Amino acid sequence: MTIQYCNDVSAAAWIVQANIPWTQLVGFGPPDFPAYARLRFIPDPTKPGQKEADVNIAYDHPTDMEQTQRALDHLRGFTATPEDCYFCVWEGHSDVHFRLSVLDGPMVTIPNRRYFLFHGSLTDLGSSNEIYEGGAAYADLSPAFAWPADHSWCLASDVDPHWAGIGAEQAAIDTLLNAPELDVVPAQPTEPQPTYH
Repeated sequence: MTIQYCNDVSAAAWIVQANIPWTQLVGFGPPDFPAYARLRFIPDPTKPGQKEADVNIAYDHPTDMEQTQRALDHLRGFTATPEDCYFCVWEGHSDVHFRLSVLDGPMVTIPNRRYFLFHGSLTDLGSSNEIYEGGAAYADLSPAFAWPADHSWCLASDVDPHWAGIGAEQAAIDTLLNAPELDVVPAQPTEPQPTYH
């Protein structure tokens, strides 16, 4: 099975209808999870005005998507619907060419962002070759939102921050915090988060 485009975007209603500040929504997803964390793709800035380009990371540092998939692998154990998941992909990726059948369909719309909605298993996330023109799979294209049908957790990854926000039960967050291959820290969505300039 591969990821499939959704002509019906109603599964994303809990995101579209969330009554929270925009930065909180795109940073952490819908509200009211028991616990939250940030998956840091690169370390937080260490000085005011620091730019992402100033961060020295190893040549073999995992991509954002590789880190996202690792986090989702852990979150798989905290949903009853791992084969029934949704993924929003931001329309603004200039290097991605979606098939016309996708471009002509409905989109998930929130202030300042629009997304294509896809459906599939967590294990299908890297095999989305039926979505893109020419059949190319964009393995490094992290979803802006990922969640299972039972809404047991949500991963949100906006285009600007150097991290993804995750809302889930405390046990799921604890699992991520203790995963040695991930850089995850606790977070409070209502508080300001570290940013690069």
